[in-house]
Amino acid sequence: MAKLKFDSIKIGDEIPKFEAAGVTRTDFVRYAGASGDFVPLHYDQTFVEAAAIPTVFAQGMFTAGLLSKAVTDYVGIGNVRRFQVRFATRVWPGDVVTCTGKVTNKLEKDGEKQIEGDLIVLNQKGEPAIRGSFRAACA
Repeated sequence: MAKLKFDSIKIGDEIPKFEAAGVTRTDFVRYAGASGDFVPLHYDQTFVEAAAIPTVFAQGMFTAGLLSKAVTDYVGIGNVRRFQVRFATRVWPGDVVTCTGKVTNKLEKDGEKQIEGDLIVLNQKGEPAIRGSFRAACA
């Protein structure tokens, strides 16, 4: 991806959407293996039913990782200066999650041109799963 040009970015510009259609229990297990997060809430049906939860659900950081892809696809992986998230609701197997955001500020910090933005992950019902923010360097 070409590096973003500071002068061409406008406050209010949308970050291109990244959609993960139909996340699965297998996705959660793969993430557990990669991250070492083997909490049974994310893969063990018997365990979650005993806890009165209908089925397994995604690790929060799995969903945050999807959101980080939307950001890095937009600004480039080496340009992220801050990435913050706040979890709002669970992501379940079969959910379609859409990650996006908007540029909210342009600034210069420590001699570097940067943009800031708000982020959101929505499920197919339009419910926020994550809200967050980022700051990134631009050319």
